[in-house]
Amino acid sequence: MKGDKTPAARIPRLGLAPKLALVLTVAILPLGLISLYQTSSVIAERRAVSEAALLEQTQLASARAQELVRSAISAAEALASAAIVLDEDVATCDTVFTETVRRTPDFVFAGFVNSGREVICASNGDHRDLSDIGGLSTEFESPSPELSVLPQSFFGNSATLSITTPVISEGEYLGKIWIAIPVDIANAALKTGIGQVELALFDSGGEVLATEHFGDDRRNLLPRDLSLADLARGGRQSFPGTNRSDQPRDYAVVPIVQGRVFALGSWKPQANSGLFMGAEETIAIFFPVVMWIVALLVAYIGIHRLVIRHVRRLRHWMYLYSAGHGGLNNARLDNAPPEIEVVAQAFLSMTHRIARHEDRRREDVDQISTLFREVHHRVKNNLQLISSMMNMQIRNASGNETKRVLRRVQDRVMALASIHRHLYMSRKLAQIEADSLLEDIIRQMIVVGPGKDGKERIEFATAFDRITIDPEQSVPLTLLATEAAMNAVKYCGPDEDGRTWIDVALKRTGETEITLSVVNSLALDAEGKPIPPSDADYDSTGLGSKLIESFASQLGGTLEVEQRADRFELHVTFTPMEVDAEEKSRFDEDVYFSRENTGAGL
Repeated sequence: MKGDKTPAARIPRLGLAPKLALVLTVAILPLGLISLYQTSSVIAERRAVSEAALLEQTQLASARAQELVRSAISAAEALASAAIVLDEDVATCDTVFTETVRRTPDFVFAGFVNSGREVICASNGDHRDLSDIGGLSTEFESPSPELSVLPQSFFGNSATLSITTPVISEGEYLGKIWIAIPVDIANAALKTGIGQVELALFDSGGEVLATEHFGDDRRNLLPRDLSLADLARGGRQSFPGTNRSDQPRDYAVVPIVQGRVFALGSWKPQANSGLFMGAEETIAIFFPVVMWIVALLVAYIGIHRLVIRHVRRLRHWMYLYSAGHGGLNNARLDNAPPEIEVVAQAFLSMTHRIARHEDRRREDVDQISTLFREVHHRVKNNLQLISSMMNMQIRNASGNETKRVLRRVQDRVMALASIHRHLYMSRKLAQIEADSLLEDIIRQMIVVGPGKDGKERIEFATAFDRITIDPEQSVPLTLLATEAAMNAVKYCGPDEDGRTWIDVALKRTGETEITLSVVNSLALDAEGKPIPPSDADYDSTGLGSKLIESFASQLGGTLEVEQRADRFELHVTFTPMEVDAEEKSRFDEDVYFSRENTGAGL
């Protein structure tokens, strides 16, 4: 209909505690952001200083190895400049290379290898052809400086660190100066005596040139998830990581020869190294969060102590009062602020005034109820008196038709009397138990039915659900049941088993629907057709059917009548009126308050 509006869904509102947390969060947020910014700046500066210190320590730790490699490269470059001149005199050339090795004890070999991989000059005088040695192809075919580790088969019983420098004259590649350093000397140069660091040398291609400990597990110090070639491309850097033995380490990479040789330092992590977050940094970062949590706890405890617990107590009082519980005379708040105490006193005063009004109203209602019960009782007595007078008239009547009509009127009067009896005996005048009322009516009608031979007894069966109806519906329902039952008695007959029966039922057939059913057996002839009543007393006037239709209409129900081969069925389906819905529904505190707790007791 126009003007009808669907009620909007209730939007949940935040309570006092969540609102307080939100306000405090907004208030503390700028301080927290400033603290986080300052802390992050200090941490970043501290990490930068720590990284620089770690790189510097790695540079110092690898200084001896750096000096060794650079001296070999410098000597090779110096010899490369003189090799063009010395190439013409082999003896002089050998002498120069021999003297170079003699003056530098760290060198085990120095020589000049031409582009055809022939040793032209050698410190040991071994002028051999290296063409058949495949492992040296890259060192002498490429016109670029190379560093590599050669196996021990080249120079005695020790593997060597090989440094080669190209010799170029007028743009033509002539060969390379070759200087070899025992790997043992290179490894010894990495031993610093510092127990917290492990060092390794590697080239730009990611090949390990020397390590502090030259054993089977010497590669365990390398980072597990990064390749040396990637570290070489990254240049000077430091980072936290895990070695191949799954130990946490701080790594630093420093170039020894720019773009060619690098030193890798693997350091034991320190508590305040800066690469890993220490306890101080953790506290500094989480301090704003801790401050926010502490502020919320303090504020919540304070607001709970001063406001929330008293408001919950007041709410609980309101719930008890709304649910009909008394006992608020001695209700008190525990050390509540004056503002809340005023509210509590106003509420208690209001409940006392309402209680006095309720007492007076209850007395008035009790008086009215007593008067109504007295009225119903007197009406019932008058109806029973009328029924008794009609019973005397029936005994004095001479004709069967007159007796039959008077009995039907008497049954209707007794049905009305039963209604008034149930009304004055009922605990609530606004409700009638339909099952008990119909049971009483049917009990009055359990008599010997007027069969054709006058000896047949009717078997009554009832099935009633516990149903409460409004008094306005009780009258048409009772009269309807009475008329239907009397019609059933009138037309009832023995079935094929010889039984004469009537079934009366009142059932809930839906969520809001009730059905009254009256079913009776029919007598059948030889052809299986119902035998109509033939006695003159059973002449039909149609009044019963009209009354049934009228009562069904007053109930607002649907009448269904069906005659089957062996029985006659009457069904009336109707919807009961809403009876005292507020009294039937139970009070729900959660729905009423829409809160999580009911609060403390009195």
